[in-house]
Amino acid sequence: MELERLMSVQPQLFGNWTAPASMLTIDTLDCHTAGEPLRIITKGFPILRGASMLARRRDCMEQHDALRKALMFEPRGHADMYGALITPPEREDSHFGALFMHNEGYSTMCGHAMIALTRTAIEAGVVEKKEPTTTFCIDVPCGQIRVFAEIRQGVIEDISFENVASFVQEMDCEIEVQGIGPVTYSLAYGGAFYAYVDAASIGLSLAMENHRQIIDYGMRIKKAVMARQTMAHPFEPDLNFLYGTIFSDRPSPASSPQVHSRNVCIFADGELDRSPTGSGVSGQIAILMARGAVSLGQQIVIESILGTQFRVSAVREEAYGPYFAVIPRVAGEAYVTGQHQFLIDPQDPLMQGFIFK
Repeated sequence: MELERLMSVQPQLFGNWTAPASMLTIDTLDCHTAGEPLRIITKGFPILRGASMLARRRDCMEQHDALRKALMFEPRGHADMYGALITPPEREDSHFGALFMHNEGYSTMCGHAMIALTRTAIEAGVVEKKEPTTTFCIDVPCGQIRVFAEIRQGVIEDISFENVASFVQEMDCEIEVQGIGPVTYSLAYGGAFYAYVDAASIGLSLAMENHRQIIDYGMRIKKAVMARQTMAHPFEPDLNFLYGTIFSDRPSPASSPQVHSRNVCIFADGELDRSPTGSGVSGQIAILMARGAVSLGQQIVIESILGTQFRVSAVREEAYGPYFAVIPRVAGEAYVTGQHQFLIDPQDPLMQGFIFK
């Protein structure tokens, strides 16, 4: 009788629960690119005001930041969650826009999101699939991004994007950082500004098990550079902020011979990027070009703290205000991990979430 009683329980009946009309429902499609999460908001978010992506970014920051926190923070997210909100395009020749959010606020460019959005836009029918190459444009706060999907027999085999003009603002600056000592860094832009530091020069291991020290050093350096350095985008003041610190080092001993280096990015409020960072490798290729370490069109492989990889090259050179800039092309892989329907209960005292780091 006890066995019969236990077997009579029907777990699927819990699926009959329905949300009261008082709750806000937000749908998402969750992905990862090279291990870095992306939560694509597909339905339920308020329409943002503004003709440009930067204006919509400001509107979201000022009017809807509670929803960013609810979707990025616990219990729906976690300290390293990353989101993309789909918007109408800003430009006539773009298919749609994307606004990015994380634990600290709103970024201006996200390479790993470009790769995931390319795959899901094609697979969802947002963009018509064309063989051998499907290409289209996405508007983001830093500009227009052209993406590419190589397709054979209906299957997406490779995804890449051409980033905005990427440049080096300062090369080999030195700064004193509390708890670390003198640190040499270069300041470069790849859709966002980063301070690039050679990890070996400060005795920092980029192994997975050292992630806490990497985060600590990354935030120390970011705060020190922010206190000293003014970012200088040539055209848009809204882009003048330091997004993070990127540590570079030799690849791990287990890496394949074609890997050029390892990148670990600490961005926003102490988030550790699981991918090699799409905007980060864009700034990195600008630095390597400026040093003469790579040539135009030469593709290199940069790995993440997980050992996942992006391929990057500088495909064009151009003048960008006072800077010598390159147009990077970045390639990687993305996968869908789930579809979610999140509920925001106005009676919930933890409606906006919370965060532990």
